[in-house]
Formats: sequence, structure tokens, C-alpha cells
Amino acid sequence: MIISSLTTSEASQVIGLSVTLLCWKKRSYGAFFLLLMPLLVACSEARREVVFLGQTMGTTYSVKYLSNDDPEFVVNEVGVAKLLDYLDAMLSTYQYDSELNRLNRTPVGEDFAVSPMFWQLLLISQRVFEQTDGAFDPTIGPLVDLWGFGPSEREDSIPSPLEINSLLTTVGYQHLEFLPTAQSVRKELAIRIDLSAIAKGFAAEQVAAMLVEQGVENYLVEVGGEIRAAGINGRGEPWAIAIEVPALARGQVQKVIELNDHGVATSGDYRNYFERDGLRYSHTIDPRTGYPISHRLASVTVVADDAAEADALATAYMVMGVEQALALARRDKVAAYFLVRNDTGFIEYSSDTFAEQFE
Repeated sequence: MIISSLTTSEASQVIGLSVTLLCWKKRSYGAFFLLLMPLLVACSEARREVVFLGQTMGTTYSVKYLSNDDPEFVVNEVGVAKLLDYLDAMLSTYQYDSELNRLNRTPVGEDFAVSPMFWQLLLISQRVFEQTDGAFDPTIGPLVDLWGFGPSEREDSIPSPLEINSLLTTVGYQHLEFLPTAQSVRKELAIRIDLSAIAKGFAAEQVAAMLVEQGVENYLVEVGGEIRAAGINGRGEPWAIAIEVPALARGQVQKVIELNDHGVATSGDYRNYFERDGLRYSHTIDPRTGYPISHRLASVTVVADDAAEADALATAYMVMGVEQALALARRDKVAAYFLVRNDTGFIEYSSDTFAEQFE
């Protein structure tokens, strides 16, 4: 998916669009998913658009907004950078003293008090975990490492069923107990939490909230490819987002959608995988079985009111495959768009909510 300030017709003609897997300090901070790369287009007509860029979580971020009638009004770019640095320090699996790692080191059965923002993210994760019957599970990290998609070098051999089943006993977000009165959590098993699949969407949502607090009504925020947008662009039109064809060759646009006050995320398995003995092993691991997915779903895009929720749901739907995911999206009235491989290319599927909003 590509961020663009072009009109819908122009966005579909853009050359050089790209989607890439971005890493947070060697490990994908969306360790299981394909993320989005922004295309920021400057044009003479978009004179009131202000753009600033930066780096966070081992990837990039961009903020585009329309200034208000005050010619001296500017967004606090330093404040945005500090917010993202704070989130990085809170959620990093590589910073020893991050809040996440301190939780992971806390002994089983011991209460761990969490910060308000971390508490919010843990609750969103719990809701999506339950909503998807465990297809989204932040405790999957050990299995990702086992299959060689973590920071360690991949082994030549495929994990044995014994190894997989052994690690499955330590996977399950239901083993994190929430203590609302004290805003604390307690691990019931020695689980290890990794919020890679939701963190960038959550970060985009938090930056958007900061912009709103500063009086910005029209903006597009992108963090590592996950998007939160509201209002209009400098042309007075909704923000146009291009969904890319899920293929190794970059630059082909499958569909263009227009956003207004939505978060959007895409997950796919078409660029991060390995092959062994003629078999293809996707980086997307099913936390319910411990094995890489093997269905024909190539990518899924989710549009939701909250970018963190879109991020997590896109991951879960990618795990499920199109039939189960489409049924769930229809049940929950989620706007979801699927591209499924066939012998000649891809077949499009969309939930009723997506069709109503974007088709």
C-alpha cells in the first residue's frame, strides 16, 4: 500500500510504487508481515500541505498535514519525534530496559504495573486476540525465532514436530491476566510477548492523536507503512491510498481507495519466506498450530477506525486464510480486502463493509 496525495485517477498511474518488509533492529517490527512504504508527492497545487519525515522503530515515518489559517502555525515536529522515541523505548524487544522486556523478565505470578499507554496497547491486543480466536497472538515470538524469522541465523533444518509442540505450550495470550484496579498484569505461564504485529499501527494512532490535540484536522500519518488519515489533502480531496499487487515485481497498483478518518494496514506473505527441498515456508506463522501458513491468500488490507486494530486484524486475517477471515470480517462488519493467488494471477475478495465504503 502506498501513501499518495494524488487524486484517485492520478494515484493509479504512479510509477515506482513499492512495498517492502521493514526491520526494527534486525527483527521485523512487524515480524510477520509485509508493510507499506510511503510515496510522498509534492505538487504545486498542494501548497498548504506540510510534510516532515523521520526514523523510528528501525523504519521510517512521515507526517503530512494541512496548516490552518494562521500563517505561523506549525506542528511540533520535535514532540512527534519524542513521542515515537518513547514508544520505541517502551515496545522494543532489543532495548534491554524497555517496558516490554521488563514485563517479559518478570517472574510468573508476579504483578507488573504498566504505564497508561502500554496498558492501552495490551488491552487492544487482548480484544483482537479474543475476536480472532487466537489468530492474532502477541506471544508467538518463540515460534517465529524457531522458524528462522527472528534475529538469530536460520538453521539448515526444518523444526521438528517435537520442537514446535514444545514451544506451543508457552504460546497463548490468554495466559496474561489483567488487573484493572491496579493497572497491572500477571503472567500465568512463562510467555514472551512481542507486540510487533500491532506497534506501528498503534504508533500512527498516537501521532494522529497528538496532531488533533495541536489543532490539526487534516492529516496523513504513516509509521513503517501503517496509516492513519483524516480530513482532506491540499487539493481538497480525500487522501488516496494505492493497494499494490502482491508480487515480487514492485510498482503495480491493484486498487485505489480514499480515506477519511480511518486507519489502514496491509499484511502479506509474498516477499519474506524461504524454500527448502522444493517447499515454500512463509514468515507468517499460525500461533494456533506453530506452522507457517500454506494457503493461497497473498495479501489482506484492513481499514478500521483505529490503526492499531487494523494492523492486528490484517495479521490475523493473513493467518486465517480468505475463507475464515472473510467470514469473520463479515460477522464483525470489518472493511477487509483480500487478494488470493490463482494459476493466472489474483482473485479479489472483499467484505460487505469494504465494498460499501470503497467500491
